[in-house]
Order: sequence, then structure tokens, then C-alpha cells
Amino acid sequence: MRRGLDHVVHLVRDIDAAGESYDLLGFTVGARNAHPWGTENRIVQLPGFFIELLQITDPSKISAAAPGHVSFGAFNAHFLATCGEGFSMLAFEGTDAAAEKGILDQAGFGGFETVDFSRKAHRPDGLDVEVSFSLAFANDPASPDFSAFICTQHHPENFWSADFQRHANMVSGLKGVVLVADTPVEHQRFLNTLCDVPVLRARDDWYVAQTPRGEIDVMSRPLFTERYGVAAPKGPGLRVAAVRFASSGAEELRRALAARRMVEETIAGMVVVPPRVVAGATLVFEQTESKSA
Repeated sequence: MRRGLDHVVHLVRDIDAAGESYDLLGFTVGARNAHPWGTENRIVQLPGFFIELLQITDPSKISAAAPGHVSFGAFNAHFLATCGEGFSMLAFEGTDAAAEKGILDQAGFGGFETVDFSRKAHRPDGLDVEVSFSLAFANDPASPDFSAFICTQHHPENFWSADFQRHANMVSGLKGVVLVADTPVEHQRFLNTLCDVPVLRARDDWYVAQTPRGEIDVMSRPLFTERYGVAAPKGPGLRVAAVRFASSGAEELRRALAARRMVEETIAGMVVVPPRVVAGATLVFEQTESKSA
């Protein structure tokens, strides 16, 4: 089954400072939520997709990774120590974690037990509700600093909120994510297995997949820097380098951010917010026509 993008994990050292940065960029940022394994998050929602700001708050609760078991906390602690802040994990939307585990196992990219967990969430109306998830993790052996999983939500009506999806920067949705790799073709089958859509060659240093929710671009690091004007994340294998947004207010956002030196120059209709501004992440705003136009 074709799978769209579900969310990206943005690992930070100070979740409230990162939340302030997203707020300055015009996003609505949710309250803090605690996980049972020593991390806390804050959510930035778009229709059907979200950014999960994540901080390690209690290392004593983090379990060590073991054969057949992914430790969410341990992976992110290692990522922070070796790579620093930035996008650490990428999630695809799922419907049946057990079946999706079977697909990943058969393709040679699995081998992990599924993870089931729940937590309390704060709705805009002030009520506390339960949200719960099942995760089927994938492994690209050539990418030690990249983690991906397929995420099934069991109570989506408790998670998604139109109020959280209204942003002052006029972002209306996800355009896609940009991954970087030294040799993009080496990761084609892995990504094809995750999203179940063709990952096609645009050129030798650029592969593209159009999922049901958002594009996946896989670029060489030099091409990413040429296209977006910022350095690509370093390291072996795949890394999540940028998230792309659709916004009818991108041009106004560029003018506001330029006064604060929070933005690179507009490049072919894009506004690029560099990693120095948002805790190691690159955010790209692409101008769209206003719905009222």
C-alpha cells in the first residue's frame, strides 16, 4: 500500500528555545508531552503531517538498544552526541504495524519488534485525551545516522486538530522532505520499500518519489548546497536535510525574517531558513497562490 509522509523528528537540546524559533517563524507550536522513555516533545501540525520537536529530558529512563529492538531514546541520544541537533528520524503513515513489519523483514530492512505506546495529549479546548501509536522500524545498513519507521495512529481523532494547523506564516501543508546521500541510487530500494511508490531517477545525483502525502527528494550533498544555499548534513548514508512547506505568505515571511537575519536569500520562489536559525534544521517555504485569489 502506498504510504505518505507522516512526520519528522527534529531533535534539539532545548525544546522550549526551539519552540520559540518555530513560533518566530510563524508556526503554532503545541505544549510539551512526556514519553515513558525519557524524552519530551512538542508538535507542529500540518494537515496529515507534523514536525515532532524532541528533547531528551531524563537519560536514566532510556533503555539500551538490543538485537531486534529499537530504543527510540538511545538512537536519539547517540544522534545528538555524534551529529548534533537536526532531523533525526523520518516516519511514514501506516495502517497495520504487524503487516508492515512483515514487509520490511521480507525486504531485508526490518528485523525489529514493533513498538506500541500511548501518552496524554492536550487539546485546544483544554481537555486531556489519549493518543496511541504502533511503530514498525526500518533499517538501512548503509545509514547509521538515519532512522525510519512506519507509524499507525490508533486514535487519530484525538491527535489531529484544525486549530493547531492554523499558522501565522500561512503555511497550508507539506510539500515534501529532502534527504541527502553521497550516492542516492544506493538507497533507492530502501526508500521504495518504505513508501511503496517508485523512487525515480531525475539525474545521477537526484532521485524523486511522489508519495500520497509529499515528495521525497534524495540529493547528493553538493546538489543540495547548490539548490538551497546551505550546507548539507554530513555523515555516511542518508540524512534528512530539509522539510519543504507550501505557503501563500512566503514572500511576506521572507521580508520579516530578513530584518532579523533569519533567512537566506529567496531562491527561485523559495525562502530558505538555514540550520543556524532553527537548531540544525533547514526549513524551506515555497510560495503558493492564496486560496482567495
